[in-house]
Amino acid sequence: MSVQTMQPGARETAAGGPRQRYFYPYADNGGTVVAIAGDDFVVVASDTRLSSGYSIYTRDQKKTFQLSERTILGSTGCWCDVLTMTKVLRARMQMYRHEHNKAMSTGAVAQLLSTMLYHKRFFPYYVSNVLAGLDENGKGIVYHYDPVGHHDPGKCYTGGSGGALIQPLLDNQINYKNQENVTPEPLTVKKTVSIIKDVFTSACERDIYTGDAVAIQVITKDGITEELFPLRRD
Repeated sequence: MSVQTMQPGARETAAGGPRQRYFYPYADNGGTVVAIAGDDFVVVASDTRLSSGYSIYTRDQKKTFQLSERTILGSTGCWCDVLTMTKVLRARMQMYRHEHNKAMSTGAVAQLLSTMLYHKRFFPYYVSNVLAGLDENGKGIVYHYDPVGHHDPGKCYTGGSGGALIQPLLDNQINYKNQENVTPEPLTVKKTVSIIKDVFTSACERDIYTGDAVAIQVITKDGITEELFPLRRD
């Protein structure tokens, strides 16, 4: 009796021939998150469209998760992975609160998230994370992550399906890259919110996975405020 072996890359051939099976556990449910840090505040925003391909699941699902009074996580990608990751993260933060009788700082949350992502490096969460909040001195800080936990602190980051469209604009308007003879001006909450509205309006013109509305949250020493700004719905 001869034994047929399936060669790499083989597809279904004649009846009884070798077949190749595919396993792909991930899905990309779209969405975009943006975070911009000021001297004493942070603005975090996400659109509210949750979709897959050309199907829209809901038009009312923001992608930001409040972790504490000073820290918010924006996460997009495979929505089931987003929900699982944030559930585990919140549980570990709760364990920290019970053990130390205080809330985790934004820097501690950033390191915890990095450790969690690295722990899953062989079967990573299919997510794009942007963590934002106030540090120990009350200054705004934003962290951007790769899928296996490497993170960079900065002033402005974006992630998700519209990230490639928005990040160059943030680099130009916030970090003043590729500008000459320009004097940097301190960011205000009003100006930052205006920039976020502009970048989301621009991104939803080219990215079908970003749209419907943008939920904007502002973190200051006085707490967190939120507003909803409508985007195109087609």
